[in-house]
Amino acid sequence: MSRKTNDDIMSTNGSHPVYELRAKQFGPSDLQLEVWQLPAAASPHLKQPRRIAGLRGGNLDLIQHRLLRQLSHEGIDPVGMMPGELRQFELSELSALRLGLLFRTLAPMRSRPRMAACTEGIEEMDKEEAAYWLGMAMHRKKPRRVLQALRVLLVDPSWR
Repeated sequence: MSRKTNDDIMSTNGSHPVYELRAKQFGPSDLQLEVWQLPAAASPHLKQPRRIAGLRGGNLDLIQHRLLRQLSHEGIDPVGMMPGELRQFELSELSALRLGLLFRTLAPMRSRPRMAACTEGIEEMDKEEAAYWLGMAMHRKKPRRVLQALRVLLVDPSWR
């Protein structure tokens, strides 16, 4: 797989941000998924790739079948890798926003029913809502409070 340089990405992309999914296999049934934003003309402030979010372990196992189904619609298949292997896939903006928000929201959670409720809620979000919440979670002084508020809204629909 040839790696694109920053100049290649910036010249071919135009006005859209560029995102990629990085999948790394650590062992049997130990997969890590990360969403990265790459430098592009639409994001001139980025000089190097920036990690948006990542998920690994039990929390990923809980939603892995749903994620694989969604990713297969984009032609992404991160399974069947050898231990230590790293694969990179280009992501659409909507998928990157949803996955980034989903990974950040689920990372500290332990309650399976609440994790399922958060996953369903984030999957139903449109692009603008997902971008709003992810932006708040990335750029606020206290992002944990933003993510906690999102979890409360997604788990308890009576708050909406």
